[in-house]
Amino acid sequence: MTTTADILEAQKKEWSVDDAVSLYMIDRWGADYFDVAPSGEVTVSPLQQRGIAVPIIDVVRAARETMNLSTPILVRFQDLLRHRVEMLNQAFRKAIRENNYRGDYRGVFPIKVNQLREVVEEILDAGRPFHHGVEVGSKPEMFAGLAVHTDPESIIICNGYKDRAYIRMALLGRKLGKKVILVAEKISEVAMIVKIAAEMGVEPWIGLRVRLLSKGAGKWATSGGEHAKFGLSTAEILEAMEIMREANMASAFKLLHFHIGSQIPDILTIKRAVREAAMYYAKLYKSGQKLEYVDVGGGLAIDYDGSRSTFHSSMNYTVEEYAADIVYNIMDVCDDEKVPHPVIVSESGRATVAHHSVLVVQAFAAIEKTPLESREIRARDHKLVRELIDIDGSLSEDNVQSAWHDLQQIKEQAQTMFELGLLDLDVKARVESLYWEVAERMQKLVRTMEPGEVPEDLVNLNIELADQHICNFSVFQSLLDHWALGQLFPIVPIHRLNERPQLESTLVDITCDSDGKVSKFIDLNDVRETLPLHEIRADEPYYLGIFLTGAYQDIMGDIHNLFGRVNEVHVFLDPDEDAGFYIEEEIPGQPIGEVLAMTQWDWRDLEKRMKQQIDVAIKQDRVKPTEGMRLLQDYERGLKDQTYLTFDS
Repeated sequence: MTTTADILEAQKKEWSVDDAVSLYMIDRWGADYFDVAPSGEVTVSPLQQRGIAVPIIDVVRAARETMNLSTPILVRFQDLLRHRVEMLNQAFRKAIRENNYRGDYRGVFPIKVNQLREVVEEILDAGRPFHHGVEVGSKPEMFAGLAVHTDPESIIICNGYKDRAYIRMALLGRKLGKKVILVAEKISEVAMIVKIAAEMGVEPWIGLRVRLLSKGAGKWATSGGEHAKFGLSTAEILEAMEIMREANMASAFKLLHFHIGSQIPDILTIKRAVREAAMYYAKLYKSGQKLEYVDVGGGLAIDYDGSRSTFHSSMNYTVEEYAADIVYNIMDVCDDEKVPHPVIVSESGRATVAHHSVLVVQAFAAIEKTPLESREIRARDHKLVRELIDIDGSLSEDNVQSAWHDLQQIKEQAQTMFELGLLDLDVKARVESLYWEVAERMQKLVRTMEPGEVPEDLVNLNIELADQHICNFSVFQSLLDHWALGQLFPIVPIHRLNERPQLESTLVDITCDSDGKVSKFIDLNDVRETLPLHEIRADEPYYLGIFLTGAYQDIMGDIHNLFGRVNEVHVFLDPDEDAGFYIEEEIPGQPIGEVLAMTQWDWRDLEKRMKQQIDVAIKQDRVKPTEGMRLLQDYERGLKDQTYLTFDS
């Protein structure tokens, strides 16, 4: 007798982890950080070839067993974060050296991309040898950035609209000897900066953001161009310079800034913008403005889908090419115009932090369309049931299209008969089950056909038949960009990749919202509408990793349905540890009481109200006193529980 174990073993022989790497394109988007071990577990190598590979599922198990932290859990690999900072700076240093560029490079991390303290502090620590600074875009970020910045050689770039308090804080940094540059977004800010600087008796460092005609492409294209939200026109730049001259602060003009958008997929867009900005710098310098810095803004992309293309979720260049093109094009314009090479500043946030965090969620159930159904024809079977079994028995490549049409007709006929009261529930149930089973057989048949031979009606059959894996997380809290912007993220089972995935599925979260789903997935040529996954087994959890989530997703979450922040662990490599790593810090997710408090539900008041109701129930003899106290304790304990579902180990 063939057992389940025999079937699984046969599947393994026909399938290898190399097939899994190819299917999920891990070798394309993984940037040499992610791979699959022979055991079928996804590994992370935070130092690429210079360090060890850690199975992500080992981190999840360690968090559960030693810290009682369950999924959903955000795993941060701090060594990977440091590696990204070093790689970016080394790329610019190499480009400067190879091009004989006579300026320097100063990177800054835009805090808005991930404001979490440990992330910012890790970046600054890793960037200290390179004098890597920060970019702030609001008053709260200004206060945080000012306090965490301790390297007098690194820069604080101050973007965003500003009021007096914002400007005073920046000038406080100047008083302390910090290289704080206030980037003016509009003319009135220049006037306000020089006025407050005079009051405080300090020389401001001012940058002007130029509104280039060059603009990006994709979902964030409106960040640049002549209709951009921020920036000054050429005429406004000249007016700003006049304001500084009249205040005897002409020398305060230190930096020229531009930003053409986030996640710029095409290197040609970057080249054009850099040359346009470099010409502004050169003309301003020749007019007497002794500028020192050119800030190329953000935009360095991440190859989320691995296609290495100009698709909005990809990029057709490397970090090294990005740095080399910026250095060369600024140098080329400056040499032609015979002006000094400026210090280059870039605000690469997404490319710095995206790779370092992985969201691990548990798929705990599946909604399937094709339950097992008996094919045996019984004498009492309804005519529609017999017709469905006949279609299944005669199915072939030659008649697959006509069989599909017959199948649709039977489905519609069954529904009409049911609405008229002519079809019993048990018959309707069997018709529905057989319908999906026959459709699934058609899908398998279609897969064996050449693409040009597949009837148009059946091209999207796999989407119709897709299962739904129910996952213990909230799209609105943890993948807001996917819901709001259609941003794609690589999603891969973090184990069982030595088994062939048998299902085509989409993901649904546990919110009470139909938009709480993931139904768009990365693909080499376009966008997949289903994801190959495994069947969920009753005796073990099934974990999926959502990768490249370190940029924006951590901080922009929405507490829809009052699902709060997830559990979080920070991981460092350590060859002295048996597992090769240790968890440096764990941050439990928000408990129910804390999330309720964010929406004006005070947990003390809630407990008081429940106690009053239980007291009334005891007096009315609906519950006994001991039971009432136990119920109240359950309620109070529950307020300290996490907002997500909890499963037995």
